[in-house]
Amino acid sequence: MTIPPDPHLSLVRPVTARTPQGCEECLRLGSARVHLRLCLTCGHVGCCDSSPMRHARGHAETAGHPIARSFEPGEDWRWCFVHEAMV
Repeated sequence: MTIPPDPHLSLVRPVTARTPQGCEECLRLGSARVHLRLCLTCGHVGCCDSSPMRHARGHAETAGHPIARSFEPGEDWRWCFVHEAMV
């Protein structure tokens, strides 16, 4: 059985990280973060679901930008927050 491609991949754009030094919201709040995720629609950098504030997920939900990739060195994967799956 072949799994069709995620329809949200059409929202992926070439992006530049808006805050390459860390999660936009955590930097502003001074809160801790675990790992970073880069929104592949607008370049927002947010913290992962293992972080206390889960800003990457919050951004995906409020902005309607469902696909993010790891923004950690040596990691090269993408995640769809809508389908809760790697893409």
